[in-house]
Amino acid sequence: MYQALYRKYRPRTFEDVVGQEHVTETLRRQVASGRTSHAYLFVGTRGTGKTTCAKILARALNCEHPVNGDPCNECDSCRGIESGAILDVAEIDAASNNGVDNIRAIREEAIYSPAQSKKRVYIIDEVHMLSTPAFNALLKILEEPPEHLVFILATTELRKVPATILSRCQHFSFHRIMPENIEKRLRFVADQEKLGLTDGAAALLARLADGSMRDALSLLDQCVSSDTVDEEAVLRSVGLMGAENTAKLWEALRKDDAAGALELFDRAYFDGAEPAALLGNLLSLVRDMLMVRVAPRGSRAMLSGAIGARRLSELSGGIDTGRLLAASETLQEAVEGMRDASDKRVRAEICLVKLSGRLAGSYRTPEGYDPAPAATANTVPEPSAPVEPVRAPEPPVSPTSADDGPPPWEDADAPPEGPVEPELPPQSAVSKPEPPERPEIKDVPARSPAPASGGDWWGDVLGACNGKIDGVAYTFLSNRDNLVPEVMGGGLILHAKNAFVKMMVDSAAVKTAVAQAATARLGRSLAVSVAEGMPESAPAEPGRDRLEELKKFEGIVKFK
Repeated sequence: MYQALYRKYRPRTFEDVVGQEHVTETLRRQVASGRTSHAYLFVGTRGTGKTTCAKILARALNCEHPVNGDPCNECDSCRGIESGAILDVAEIDAASNNGVDNIRAIREEAIYSPAQSKKRVYIIDEVHMLSTPAFNALLKILEEPPEHLVFILATTELRKVPATILSRCQHFSFHRIMPENIEKRLRFVADQEKLGLTDGAAALLARLADGSMRDALSLLDQCVSSDTVDEEAVLRSVGLMGAENTAKLWEALRKDDAAGALELFDRAYFDGAEPAALLGNLLSLVRDMLMVRVAPRGSRAMLSGAIGARRLSELSGGIDTGRLLAASETLQEAVEGMRDASDKRVRAEICLVKLSGRLAGSYRTPEGYDPAPAATANTVPEPSAPVEPVRAPEPPVSPTSADDGPPPWEDADAPPEGPVEPELPPQSAVSKPEPPERPEIKDVPARSPAPASGGDWWGDVLGACNGKIDGVAYTFLSNRDNLVPEVMGGGLILHAKNAFVKMMVDSAAVKTAVAQAATARLGRSLAVSVAEGMPESAPAEPGRDRLEELKKFEGIVKFK
């Protein structure tokens, strides 16, 4: 009867265990010196050797002729434990035996001395699956165990094991196995099985295993369809896209060739590749490009296949780190969303189209990775675009004669056409009223002269900041319902509507960009600060609150 490779080549001694020398050497010394504990806790990811070491330790504790702490695997005790004939060593799956009654049954039989061996050993796999009452029942026997009793607990989730259990066990952490160690073991198994495993296929299997020796051997078993196991056979069996095809897909995306990218995706999809696996390959490629750029460590640490550091640098050339990060986040979200997607193919195709636009800069996002945010209803237009001049009502203070020229708050370039504005009465005939509410250009008459005074000065400031600050912050700065600028003395105060708006715009990068743009526009140095709450003279919704009042003036061309 055929036996799976991971079972056939399971290590039988501590020396055979790969990649866990920090655990196996300690256990060997304890067995050899006779200073063993009554409870062990093995923690690590799947396929790293937890259960294997537990079985080796159980045989070593009962071996009649141990060899430097290793079981001899020849005596009656070793062979009986390995075959399951000796019932003094029991392996329990806590995932299916997690009730308090199961632990009580163990407690009742654990008090009896072993019948055929030196120690009674209980191996409890996935111990974190035990219920709270079961843990409480286990705790009692761990506190006062008989001399002949040994517990070996194994788990992949240490955080779910109560602290009371942890404090009574010797804790051993199993690391992920390095790819080079997995490759060496795969070549050994391939030689024993007379398989033609190529070096490229061994390296690819080691990367796909993600530190799990069991997964690597299972994948090798899956790929054995002929006498030779090469990279193409691995990719075909696992349903992945090759490294070069993934690179071609990335090149199409970075050139904003969505049609070419979708064609490559469809070809791989109809060849049997899973959409999630295809996006996972692309995500690994993006990760490797980021690693080569920010922390180059050579091709041995790469995940995307047989692509060297030089080739990765070529693929990422001309793309800044921010866009690579944005691409990785887009792919990560799509891969995670595959679990609940009703049509995984459609979700993957949408992700590729979105990614193509983001890499080329044609798809805009508020995260700040793109040079310009999408236009909204409250966004101030670009300064380069022609904007019709806006005539706001003059404050009825310090009237000027025709010879003195226009007041400083009125646009000097305003066209003379249009309805005639109402004539103001002499200063002696009227009392000095309060100036009308103008939050966007408040205190302009008190300012020092600017190079181009008046007009939509805040719109000019925003236009100069466009592309220099985060897209989300730019959106809040552009919305007059959420933020009102006010020049007061030598500073520019940004009045935020609430604490959330203040948090979104109150950053050093935003204030520096606004200060530079405002200084250039108004002709004097201004320090920018952000305050929570609208100014007392400004209404919460200036556009709608003042609309009826502004309609009284015939000089209004349009109101924004």
